[in-house]
Amino acid sequence: MRKTLALSLLTLAGIVGCLPLQSSKFCRVVGWPAGKTPKAPPGFRVQEFARNLVSPRNLFVASNGDVFVAEANSEASGIGKLGADLSGASQAQRLEPSANRITLLRDANGDGKPEVQTTFLSGLTQPYGMAIAGDQFLVANTDGIFSYPYKLGELAPSGPGKRLAELPAGGYNNHWTRNLLADEARQKLYVSVGSASNIAEHGLEEEQRRANVLEIDLRTGAERVYASGLRNPVGLAWAPGNTRLWTVVNERDGLGDDEAPDYLTSLQDGGFYGWPFSYNGKRMDQRVKPQNQDMADRALTPDLALGAHTASLGLTFYRGDHFPIRYQDGAFIGQHGSWNRSELSGYKVMFVPFAAGRPAGPPENFLTVFIPDFNRNEVYGRPVAVSVGWDGALLVADDGGNRIWRVIRE
Repeated sequence: MRKTLALSLLTLAGIVGCLPLQSSKFCRVVGWPAGKTPKAPPGFRVQEFARNLVSPRNLFVASNGDVFVAEANSEASGIGKLGADLSGASQAQRLEPSANRITLLRDANGDGKPEVQTTFLSGLTQPYGMAIAGDQFLVANTDGIFSYPYKLGELAPSGPGKRLAELPAGGYNNHWTRNLLADEARQKLYVSVGSASNIAEHGLEEEQRRANVLEIDLRTGAERVYASGLRNPVGLAWAPGNTRLWTVVNERDGLGDDEAPDYLTSLQDGGFYGWPFSYNGKRMDQRVKPQNQDMADRALTPDLALGAHTASLGLTFYRGDHFPIRYQDGAFIGQHGSWNRSELSGYKVMFVPFAAGRPAGPPENFLTVFIPDFNRNEVYGRPVAVSVGWDGALLVADDGGNRIWRVIRE
């Protein structure tokens, strides 16, 4: 799984030949001072929902209000052997052994303070995606999807898990996250799998079943590629009012501070979105060898650019009625933040207004002040997943601050 670990770390630091134009500026996570919280727009209040977590990366809210938190991170051993060039990486993100568990949070009385915080599953392999389908709790580890017997409200599965599907892992694998999303009928599962490299520099044979969103039939196990050419799709969500699947994608490195933009896009069944041959639609990447103009000509243009190197990972649509009407049906996007840019970018939660199932305006800052001082490259935390609680509050996973934030209307 980690046969190219050293190469992975060197690529992460941006010191290999595929990043000739790229700057690297790692943030330093300093943690949240006592009493300090992120800042939301006027009319909203930010509360701490949970702490004492270890790199909370993803959130899943069950229909009874239980909040499941996937705690996992990139793993790397022997980082010191690779020299001082990687010292920034260890400050920007965890590179020690991953917690590899799912924690259950239950706020039964709705006061914003969970009465229950307990381990739901442990001993996993970099879990990220979670879903419930009938009497199954589904987990996407980095190397496969597992199903556990489960009834709504249980504090732990009632039996051992079984593997439903194997997923490609290893290689570059900074793109280790595997997200899950079930369709409304709970018969099909959509799985995001990031690329094994930056621009397929190790050959397309290393990218089999990667840089895709896969569709898996839960009844038969049949798998097909639903959408392709997506360098690192992570957030997955259904747009309110229709059956259109949306994702946020981290684009390629090495083209400078302002290229190529991460993006939010709807997915067409069978659609191709350019990677590795082109970006932002049909704009060719001249570094890719061999070139493939025919594939670039097929590439679909993403719906909305989100800025280069923002690491846009989290995605949810606001389906509640607690927030003002302008936020309803809009998209919230968690931007984990850059390491490969001369100035920090991202490190916030963005909001995109929607109308008739499409973006109806540019991205807006919604949750900020994760960066107290741009000059010092310090950050309090790093927002990742976003989700809507049963009470209409927005929940934000902060894997740098090791906590979950809760945003409510005042």
